[in-house]
Amino acid sequence: MTARARFALWGEDEDHEEERLWALCEEADNLFADPPEPTRRHYELLGCAFEEEPPPALGFLALKPLDRHGDPLWDWYLEDARVLATRPCARDLSRLDVTIEAVRSGHQPAYPQRAALSVGFSLSDIDDRLLGRFRDLAEVLPVEEPGPHPVRLLGCSLHGPLRDVVEGRRRYLAYRHLDALDDAGEVLTQAGNPNIVAWEPSPRGPGLYDLTVHMDPQPSVAARIWPLWRGGRPAVPNLWAPFDPAGRACWLDPAVHHRTGPDRPAGDTYHLDGRHVTDYEGFFCALGEAVNGPGGYFGRCLNGVSDALGGGFGATWPFTLVWHDHETARRCLGVQPLTLRPESFSELLAFLREKRIEVVLA
Repeated sequence: MTARARFALWGEDEDHEEERLWALCEEADNLFADPPEPTRRHYELLGCAFEEEPPPALGFLALKPLDRHGDPLWDWYLEDARVLATRPCARDLSRLDVTIEAVRSGHQPAYPQRAALSVGFSLSDIDDRLLGRFRDLAEVLPVEEPGPHPVRLLGCSLHGPLRDVVEGRRRYLAYRHLDALDDAGEVLTQAGNPNIVAWEPSPRGPGLYDLTVHMDPQPSVAARIWPLWRGGRPAVPNLWAPFDPAGRACWLDPAVHHRTGPDRPAGDTYHLDGRHVTDYEGFFCALGEAVNGPGGYFGRCLNGVSDALGGGFGATWPFTLVWHDHETARRCLGVQPLTLRPESFSELLAFLREKRIEVVLA
């Protein structure tokens, strides 16, 4: 990697078997932006038969198209769902037609078409508890999708297939991803999956190009966090503490790319600084630093901690965790009566003890 490069664009070959460097880029313009508010959509659940009276706030929902035998074919998800209206079903007065408002989860088909000869859909909550079944689904007045977010990758030196495309020797490009680099040219974090839509010679130097790509922006807070990692893993603890939950989640992106050193032997004791554990994300930032020092990583969710306990993340299980200033987490974590909420302090303790981590509250 060159010292001037801030980003590296990688892609797969046509057989999707080998990843290759496509470009080194000096800067990215318009990469950071606050995401738009999620689009709330209205859906009609037609011919519903519920297991029990549905609450107005449904939260997370899994809609599963059923085959002719009533077996689920796949899952389709809605988030933050709530009931707007119910009325008797015109075709079957023993059932209801229900209007709901919800956010469609990303990275899935836009609409779950009913399968041929299907008996309808099932409806489940976040714990996969069956709420009911319904016969058909309709989206009310589909809203227009927001346009793509343009980013300019500036001063790019091109390599391999991408140079062939720009110089007219090929047209097809496969999967690609963009890495942000630190000052040493090592991966700081993944920056997204750009779709290249245009290019032109760059004024930054001969043989360089400026690329226009469409991709999801990075959160604005990342523009404040990435500079703290440009010189490598931070040497000062708790640099994540001033950030809100979204910023703390963003802090864990470079942390996972900066794991170093072998696992220490089982039976060690680690000290968790609990002064700033005011939210779920803060717990994982503090846990990572307890085990691996400033900028450390030991999972970003409970499943991630379970993976880390399997080895390769700096500590060998079992071990002792001394949780200092634990009262901060006891007061702050998971106390809101929400349908979908992060784990509470007591639930985190139960998880750690289930994993045979001895927790000492200090």
